[in-house]
Amino acid sequence: MYFKQFLDERCGCASYLIASRQSREAAVVDAALDTGQYDELLRERGFRLKYVIDTHVHADHVSGARRLAGEHGADLCLHESAAVAYPFRGVRDGEELPLGQLRLRILHTPGHRPELISVLVINPPRSPEPSMVLTGDSLLVGDVGRPDFGGGDAAAQYESVARLLGLPDWVAVFPGHFEGPCGKGMCGRPSTTIGFERLFNPVLRLGRPEFVSTLSGNVPARPLNMVAIEATNRGRADAAWAMLTGLPRVDEAGIDALEALPGDAVLLDVREPEEYAYGHVPRAVNLPQAELATRLGDVPRDRPVYVICESGMRSLRVTQFLHQMGYRRVVNVRGGTAAWRRAGRQVICGDAPGKPRIVESEWTHAGGTSAPAG
Repeated sequence: MYFKQFLDERCGCASYLIASRQSREAAVVDAALDTGQYDELLRERGFRLKYVIDTHVHADHVSGARRLAGEHGADLCLHESAAVAYPFRGVRDGEELPLGQLRLRILHTPGHRPELISVLVINPPRSPEPSMVLTGDSLLVGDVGRPDFGGGDAAAQYESVARLLGLPDWVAVFPGHFEGPCGKGMCGRPSTTIGFERLFNPVLRLGRPEFVSTLSGNVPARPLNMVAIEATNRGRADAAWAMLTGLPRVDEAGIDALEALPGDAVLLDVREPEEYAYGHVPRAVNLPQAELATRLGDVPRDRPVYVICESGMRSLRVTQFLHQMGYRRVVNVRGGTAAWRRAGRQVICGDAPGKPRIVESEWTHAGGTSAPAG
């Protein structure tokens, strides 16, 4: 057997290539947008791609699965319940995909998403038991996947994780994320074991009511450009440009700069509406980072734009994305709203006038086919 993990440091995602050294057949799981890395390895190793598997419809990064499968004539596999607008091979719970002497056994593990699957890797010549499981965004290292991305269910996540914990302790766990917005408590390691998580994952030590309550409350912010990315992965838009592809150096300013903003400047608060209503800096208008790509026309290109969030991390990524899209008069506010509060300055609670124009369209259903001019 051949196995390789690919880590994407920009979005905290992991993808995998599994191959049989005997048959030279290979599978890629949760392909990143940059499919060249898999092409290169397949070519170097002389592998033939048989399956491209997405464990679920991703919401925080654009999948390269369709492109990869199309270029190699491989089966594009998702769970049979996946709600997408393109043809795919629907796989079922308990189904085994042969890969030379290997077997990829599908486990339906809904919770983070209703269609989420995990993939057990079995090498029968060595053992009838699985040696590893690719868990997508179900079981993470030190956490579990959040259920609030749309269609998720905390109670279903509890049952799915319990099913995974029924595997032997030695089974190696390779998740779809090692950091990022899909789990609040990920420790940053890219792999673990069932036994280690059973003993030391704090979420897994909760009873069912506490587990459901913990996952259902105080959820993190939705990822950058989530609306556009999910629509793209469902085949209802074509917005691969919504991915942040680099980490450019951008202009920054402290909160003192907000006291003397130019009259034509826009102060853009990219937190969730609930956070914004809880307290925002005067003059700030709300445009959640998850909706940025679908509402890019609301952000003026001919005026200074200052971007603020709670602590300065989300706003930094938004500023970098706007820079990527050709905005040059954009500034990240270091320290964010939290620093403004700590300085004893006034915040405004509730909705405020001057919110950006909300563009209601069919974007997420059929449009959004190209990047706005920049």
